[in-house]
Amino acid sequence: MAPGSKLSRAELEAAIARDEIDTVVVAFVDHYGRLVGKRATGHHFVGHVADHGTENCDYLLACDIDQNPVSGYRVAGYHRGYGDLVARVDWDTVRVTPWVDRTALVLCDLFHPDSGVAVEVSPRQILRRQIERAAAVGLVPVMGAEIEFFAFATSYRQARAQHYRELVHQSDVVEDYHILQTTRDEFLIGEIRRGLAAAAIPVEFSKGEAGIGQHEINLACTTALEMADRNHLYKNAAKEIAALHGASVTFMAKFATDHTGSSCHIHSSLWSPAPDGGPHQSLMSDPEAPYAMSEL
Repeated sequence: MAPGSKLSRAELEAAIARDEIDTVVVAFVDHYGRLVGKRATGHHFVGHVADHGTENCDYLLACDIDQNPVSGYRVAGYHRGYGDLVARVDWDTVRVTPWVDRTALVLCDLFHPDSGVAVEVSPRQILRRQIERAAAVGLVPVMGAEIEFFAFATSYRQARAQHYRELVHQSDVVEDYHILQTTRDEFLIGEIRRGLAAAAIPVEFSKGEAGIGQHEINLACTTALEMADRNHLYKNAAKEIAALHGASVTFMAKFATDHTGSSCHIHSSLWSPAPDGGPHQSLMSDPEAPYAMSEL
């Protein structure tokens, strides 16, 4: 297993056979941007999950932020009786997560168990359909995202006990571009950067942001579905790594009225397709046009 590279199916199964990996997180994204799913033991993953997938209750796409089932969704509800959705592995998403011991993670697409039809309201499928619409007119969307968060010295357990009030910020000053203060935070931010890179999520920069204890980590741009996957894994990794340090982070757009908000800056461009379906050349610029902007 090369550090910083995704694994093929054969490489994952070989790592499990060598007992280097004993747990596989089999996950998908819910409507709130959270990873949900199951942990499979390595050998059960190889023998059963790899080909079939896992069953998951369909209420996971029809719940509130606290994961309580609610009415009003066509895909699932008490009116239908809660059933299952099948999460099938996308073999382009296999990663080792080095901050969790001997663990790999795979992302899945969702299907109805009886018909085998894709679950169209699942977030990943909604994005796939947009990518297909672009491809139909000869375009490949390329995306980048800058997602900010606040870091706290308060643990998740303590924050909940305090009703999320009087949280202790990881820093005591505004740290926008502030090297000394961000060095003091490197025990956490550096570990997040290195963990992401080792999990095949290329990182370009980290920097302090305009709030006290606020940071931003910039991921390398890529095709739309891969970027979305990286964003979800970045947020999940940051929270898991913070928890290992007895700290916490939040990506809320506005966690408190008296503090600056956290942004999600989206960079998007349209490219011509390469023979493999990936991006070939940006169609956004034209050196001969006013402001170098193409007609597109």
